[in-house]
Amino acid sequence: MSPTAGPRTRLNEFGLELPEVSPPKGAYIPALRSGSHVYVSGQVPMENGELVATGKVGAGITPEYAKELSRRCALAALAAVDSVVGLDSVLRVVKVTGFVASAPGFTGQPGVVDGASDLFLAVFGDAGRHARSAVGVAELPLGSPVEIEIVVEVTD
Repeated sequence: MSPTAGPRTRLNEFGLELPEVSPPKGAYIPALRSGSHVYVSGQVPMENGELVATGKVGAGITPEYAKELSRRCALAALAAVDSVVGLDSVLRVVKVTGFVASAPGFTGQPGVVDGASDLFLAVFGDAGRHARSAVGVAELPLGSPVEIEIVVEVTD
């Protein structure tokens, strides 16, 4: 991987491309710029407008698969950022919040959300280091196993 490569080049080096931004399923927008930050609404793992998986992590959804789904959510979040300002405008990933639909007794939420965090580090290097919360919840929209939201700082 080239250390000076931009985020799009890094995505390509990993064989990844940004998905289409999923249309909102409610009264909100996928991403909003306010000042020097872009706030991204929670992203669930979608493909062609459909949820990729449903269920709870620790009961039907393995932590390893949930980590992959978390990465998919992170890609969707980057697509939402790109639709507002373009990925090359990102100075740093500031905050990641990961929600994990958890079976009773499942406490591996941080490992699941690592799928998103690892992607941001790979794409942005040190600028991908961020503050983070990994929260276990009873249910997520549409029955999704994971949901990721982010805040990024961008250039003027």
